Amino acid sequence: EWDLDVYFPGLDSEPFLTSQAKFREEIADFDRRLAELEASTTVSAAQLAGLLDHLNALEERRRLLDSYVYGKLTVNTRDALAQARTSELERDSVPLRQAMTRFEAWVGKIDLEPLIAASDLIAEHGYLLRRAQERAKHQMSPAEESLAAELYVTGASAWSRLHGNVTSQLEVTLTLDGETKTMPMSAVRNLAHNSDRETRRVAYQAELAAWKTVETPLAAAMNSIKGEVTTLCRRRNWGSGLDEAVFANAIDRETLDAMLAAAREAFPDFRRFLHAKARVHGLGRLEWYDLFAPVEFEGRTWTYDVGCEFVADTFESYSKKMGDFARRSYRERWTDFAPKPGKVDGAYCMGTRGDESRILMNYEASFGSVKTLAHELGHAYHNICLSGRSTMVQDTPSTLAETASIFCETVVKNAALETVSGAEKLALLDACIQGPCQTVVDITSRFIFEKAVFDGRVEREFTAEEFCDLMLNAQKDTYGDGLASYHPYMWAMKPHYYSSWSFYNFPYMFGLLFALGLY
Repeated sequence: EWDLDVYFPGLDSEPFLTSQAKFREEIADFDRRLAELEASTTVSAAQLAGLLDHLNALEERRRLLDSYVYGKLTVNTRDALAQARTSELERDSVPLRQAMTRFEAWVGKIDLEPLIAASDLIAEHGYLLRRAQERAKHQMSPAEESLAAELYVTGASAWSRLHGNVTSQLEVTLTLDGETKTMPMSAVRNLAHNSDRETRRVAYQAELAAWKTVETPLAAAMNSIKGEVTTLCRRRNWGSGLDEAVFANAIDRETLDAMLAAAREAFPDFRRFLHAKARVHGLGRLEWYDLFAPVEFEGRTWTYDVGCEFVADTFESYSKKMGDFARRSYRERWTDFAPKPGKVDGAYCMGTRGDESRILMNYEASFGSVKTLAHELGHAYHNICLSGRSTMVQDTPSTLAETASIFCETVVKNAALETVSGAEKLALLDACIQGPCQTVVDITSRFIFEKAVFDGRVEREFTAEEFCDLMLNAQKDTYGDGLASYHPYMWAMKPHYYSSWSFYNFPYMFGLLFALGLY
């Protein structure tokens, strides 16, 4: 388990409650300083620099509070106090969201370039300020933006939290080897990596049956989030949720279209890989539950300890600083590894304080989990490299955020392939190609699905059955004859859809291609 106690001794501790109170006070102070500048006819470099200093301090406190509460919640969504603190923090953040919208509107009206030229601090934030001027062009009226910030708490944010709660607390009953047991969804999904095909099949069918039981609230969440984004994009003069997402990721539509076209050109190669994998397993074609089937070999088992040591050694062979960092993360317990009831599925990395991060995983003994560890540690290493910059400048678009992670993952994959031979090398090669197959083929299916949802949501809501149909159509379009069956409930499982961040899928492909280019 990870160590969060170094930040606060508890969610009801005096240090935490004091920091929470100071957060509210600092937001009020920022609001007053901004109001003074809004009322002024002139602005000096010193005034803007002072405001940026205030914002950076405020963002630093918000990040620590947010990461601490989120960390407590995501390892146990049944924690009532963590749920309460999450709600409080969202409430406390509404005035900050409102003030930031006003700040961007104000920046959109001032003559920025002379101020950038007059101050090193402002120049450091020049890129962010110029983007703020662009966003200011897409604002509604001040009253409408203020209302949108308030309604976000009971709108998209609440629906997103519902998805997290439902999926993390969902338990699956299945019968394996004559024994009926109940397991958390994250543990059942890990069975997709099991070497026994019957175990994978049973887990897959039990997973689909479990998703069926919660499809109604998850469909409601999806419809509501996409409906809110669609409405706000229309009112803010974004052509669509995709146009806003492209801007947020600091690329353009031409780049996105070129990347998606290149992905489609590569589909035949990935289908050849899937056919080859089927032959290795003695199958005519892979079923969905065979996608992550391991190639068996007599060799090492990628236990948690073995995986951690391999990643640290490999990082060190590339850069001593990276190797030292990995071992520091283990020593200081940055990562929560094991699946457990109430813990969210998947993996993530979040910056916390200074150059520190925390990583959530659901580790199982496979090279896939070793790659995931390297990926998330790549995010944490990126956070270390950024830690010398101001807190606001440390914030990066997802396209860039996914680059360091996939670079580190590539270092580990290639190192592993160089250390093995025979059947073990075939097994690792399978795992190494499986990752890009997901990032190119599956990510494209997620993009196609989400675009279809946004296009249709303009007219009406979708039923759960229609979401399943859209998902199946997207998977058939991308995986093609590489698979004999698909996963209709991938829309229910992936948290990336349940956020006001639209299209959190193509940045992974961008990160893969950019990282491979750098490598």
